[in-house]
Amino acid sequence: QVQLVESGGDVVQAGGSLRLSCTASKTISAINVLGWYRQAPGKQREFVATLMGGGSTNYADDVKGRFTISIDNAKNTGYLQMNSLKPEDTAVYYCAVHEGTAWYGAYDYWGQGTQVTVSS
Repeated sequence: QVQLVESGGDVVQAGGSLRLSCTASKTISAINVLGWYRQAPGKQREFVATLMGGGSTNYADDVKGRFTISIDNAKNTGYLQMNSLKPEDTAVYYCAVHEGTAWYGAYDYWGQGTQVTVSS
């Protein structure tokens, strides 16, 4: 079964904005930890942002100030707001969720990925 459904990827001009969504299924009780990662062509997956259960956030240096990670608990959905997009942001973006009460640094579920393409 599909536990995380991603959406929001698109083709946009440089300087534009996108909001990615990551909706958890009913089999996931809550999004306790939300992570966003991306993989550009020819490169390995890299960290983008994380929102921990206590509310703390962490961002990769190259997206800090432009991207914002958040969770809507009522909708059981995580988001990544991306502003001032650059061509180098082009990648497949993946969300990841940990639903347990204890965090050991590993995610339980991964989304299918959504393509973000930024043209110059």
